[in-house]
Parts: sequence; C-alpha cells; structure tokens
Amino acid sequence: MKVDVEMGVSPGGAQASLDLEELLATRLLVQGNSGSGKSHLLRRLLEQSAPWVQQIVIDPEGDFVTLADKFGHVVVDAQRTEAELSGIASRVRQHRVSAVINLEGLDVEQQMRAAAAFLNGMFDADREFWYPVLVVVDEAQLFAPAVAGEVSDDTRKTSLGAMTNLMCRGRKRGLAGVIATQRLAKLAKNVAAEASNFLMGRTFLDIDMARAADLLGMEKRQAEMFRDLARGNFVALGPALSRRPLPISIGPVETSARSVSPKLTPLPQTVEDVQDLILTPSAEEMRQPVRRHRPPPPATTADILEQLARSRPEVEQPPEPVFSVIDEAEREKVIATVLGEMIDDPQAAFRTDAVLYQDFLVRCRIHRLPGNAVGLPEFRRRLAIAKTRIDSELATSGPWQQALAFSSALPDDLQSVFLLVAKAAVAGESCPPDSALASAYGTHSARRARRLLTYFEERGVAVVRTDFHGKRIVAFPDIGCETLPGDPDGADTIFPQAAE
Repeated sequence: MKVDVEMGVSPGGAQASLDLEELLATRLLVQGNSGSGKSHLLRRLLEQSAPWVQQIVIDPEGDFVTLADKFGHVVVDAQRTEAELSGIASRVRQHRVSAVINLEGLDVEQQMRAAAAFLNGMFDADREFWYPVLVVVDEAQLFAPAVAGEVSDDTRKTSLGAMTNLMCRGRKRGLAGVIATQRLAKLAKNVAAEASNFLMGRTFLDIDMARAADLLGMEKRQAEMFRDLARGNFVALGPALSRRPLPISIGPVETSARSVSPKLTPLPQTVEDVQDLILTPSAEEMRQPVRRHRPPPPATTADILEQLARSRPEVEQPPEPVFSVIDEAEREKVIATVLGEMIDDPQAAFRTDAVLYQDFLVRCRIHRLPGNAVGLPEFRRRLAIAKTRIDSELATSGPWQQALAFSSALPDDLQSVFLLVAKAAVAGESCPPDSALASAYGTHSARRARRLLTYFEERGVAVVRTDFHGKRIVAFPDIGCETLPGDPDGADTIFPQAAE
C-alpha cells in the first residue's frame, strides 16, 4: 500500500511528499547544524506517519515526549537496567506500540548503553514480531561516533554495534532507521552510508558541506548553498523523496517540544540601590554558616634559610608491600578453574553477561583469587575463549593466534560463536551443529545461530558451504583452514548438559 507523507512545499508551491513504504526499505539521514530545524522535521515526519506505522524515538533531550498526549506514544524512562530496557523493547515489538525512549537525565555513557540495550532488544525480537517500525534516532552522532571520545571503548563498541545493526541489518527485521545528526563528520561512515534518502539542512563547516554535496551528487561549487538555507529548509534526495535534489520547506507541526529556542526578553526596570541588592546577602543566606579556612602561618626566616641550605631532598624509602607478591601462574590457574566451573553449569550459557560476571566474582572470592579480579570486558573475552575448551598445545599454535586476532574485531557477543567454529577448523574437527552454536551465543534458537554464520560471511571472515551429503563446512581463508563436514541438525556434544 502506497502512503504519501506530506513533508512541506517545494519552491514552486507544490506539495513535497515522502513515500512511507519506500522509506521503510531505504532509510533516511537528516543533517543540519543546531537551529536548522532537524527536530521540527522529525516531528513533522512522526506526526504525519503516526496513523500508518509503529514508531520508536530515541530521544536524548526529552523533546519528543509531547507526542504521547496527542498520538498515544508510550514514554519509557531510560533510567532502568539494560535487562529491563531489552525486555521492554521486546514487548513493544510484540504489541506494536509506538514509544519514546526518554534519555534525559543520563550522562553520555549511560545514554549510549541504554539506547544500545533497547535497540538490541528490538533487533533480537522473534521473527513472528518483525512488523514495520520507524526507528528515529535524534543526535545520532552521540550513539555512532566516528572517533573514540571520553566514553569507554566497551560502551562505544556496544552503541556503535547497535546502530550498525539498525542501519545495515535492520531492514529484514522491519526496522527502518531515521537518523539525524548535527555534523556528518562526527557520524560513523558505515552507519551514514546505509541511508538512501537524505534531507540536508543549513551547514557552515567546509568538511560537512562537502560531504553533504557528495551524498546528494552535487558539484563542489554548489556546496555553498547549504550556508544560505533558512531554518526549516532542507534539500531532499532519495527514492522515497525525489530523484533529483529538491529544496523543501518543512510544514507546520501539531505538537511542540518542551525545550524551545531562546527568545529575547526585556530586562527588568532599573532598581534603586542595585549595588546593595547584589552585594548584601539575603536573610536566608545569612542563616547559613560561612566556613572560612584559616590561612597557614607564614614561614619564618630561619625555616626558609634551612630549606635553601639543603643540598638535595631526602630520599623517601619505598613503603613495605601490604600484600605478598602475586604468583601470576597461580592466579591464571584459579581463573581457568573458575571459568571451567561456570561452563559446566548447564544454565550458564543462557544468563546475561552481567549475571555471569557477578557469579564469576563470587567464585573468585571462594577460590581466594590473589590480586584484583579481571574487569568485565576481559571477563567476556576469557569466557568466549574458555567455551571452546581448547587444549594448551593447540592454544599456542599460529592459526589459533590468528583466529584470536580476527575475533577481537567482532562484537563481544559474537566472539564465542566465531571462536567455537574456528577451533573446530584449527583442530580439524567436524563443524559444530546449530544447537552448539546457539548455546555458545546464549539462545535456544537454532535459526538465530545459523544467521550468525551468515553474518560472518557478510563480514568476509568465513565461507560456509555444504557437501553432497548435506553436511556443513566452514572455511576461514585468512587462517588457511576449514572444519570437517558436520551435521547442522546433529546433537550438541560441546554443551551436552545445556542441550538437554
């Protein structure tokens, strides 16, 4: 069914519309400096398409919560745990409810983790709930930064992975990404490149104007026009908008944001004795005690001469160690023992990383691990390697070290599956069945495990083929090895307790 969303008017006075069904298949990128009207554009799109498609808004400033009053969006306060947000996202897809994820009040790192948890929850929904959803992400450069900032690497990878899934792999799951950013140069290129529709607003920096002109297929000399665009005016291009660059003036909206642009307000009338008004504390301030630190006494002349007479400062003796020297070999042995106990637990594969990490810390204390326990990122990496149950002799081989290097570039949740198959290839074993891959990924869905192999093929790190008997072989060209044929529907001999 073709649905045209009226976005505004073109220079000739004709209505400029957006093909909603085409947008769901081709995605949209909106760019413009602060004050160019990006939020107004997004609000117009959301209001006009609300009766036709489910909507999810990732709102870092809480501007879009007013949609709830008129269009019935559910406002989700993001000050929750990641598990809670993932569960809410799953139920939102199941019941086809439009929602605004309000990230206001969280710092940048918390916003990135909350948005990633919600997007991943929507992405991992069961196939029966893959209905069309318009996913609008305002200030997308926060969640898909082009370069590392002040946030931790783990947070950046998690957030960037979720945004990449939305824009690169979300179409087959019904997720249509609409991302808005102030600067194209700050947005990760692999996220921006997946959009086929563009609405470019007012831009002043040369690098951003050049990228905008390049995306619209315009000549470099035409890039200067982006400086002259008025507020609420954009240049549109894409299969859902126009086959040629088309200037559009965005139409009015029915709702308003809670935060508005600052307006000039007349100063108050001049008050007499304004100096006393400012410098004299109020009665309430007088009731609060003022504590002033007493300045240190001045040094005497004798003390100053004594300091100057010293030829060199006294050497301080190093403090005695509080704890005995840690034996690294013993420490590694304890960690390996703890990870082995966790893998043998039949339900460990289906718990979240946060729960597993808490269990790991408790077990380390029980085994009296010397020194501090490893952090969460290192724990995830060690657990993924431990799930392969690789022996010490094979662990030192060159192909396995290459496999470890390739796996470090993959998302954290996929490393265990990649290493499990790579171990079978390096050791010359049969390809693990779908049930073993699903257990390593932490799911009961064999279909989802097969999709992971497809993802590895798309990344170019593996090649999957089937022999004449219907058995699966996975080859790793960069490592130079492949698995033996294995039955995809065979029994799980790697995690036998979990398979039961």
